[in-house]
Amino acid sequence: MYAIIETGGKQYKVQAGDTVYVELLKADADSEITIDKVIAVGGDDGIKVGFPYVDGASVSAKVVKNGKAKKITVMTYKPKKNEKRKLGHRQPYTKLEVTAINA
Repeated sequence: MYAIIETGGKQYKVQAGDTVYVELLKADADSEITIDKVIAVGGDDGIKVGFPYVDGASVSAKVVKNGKAKKITVMTYKPKKNEKRKLGHRQPYTKLEVTAINA
């Protein structure tokens, strides 16, 4: 059984036991969360698609940790103007371990 969930403006296909990195959530490490925005649920008996979300479906997950991704470097440059700028950015994330899909 799998589910397609929406969190942080992105969609993820998850199964029980999967580990996913999502946008930062306001949850502490080692806590349980429930994601109610389930777009579709698929299994042996077919797929059930919501409009926009499946009624009564949810995904239970355990927060493993909150962290930051590797640093990326952003450069801006304007030729002939002697103007350049170097910035760095580290995107925060939450690592989730999916425990159950409740359809």
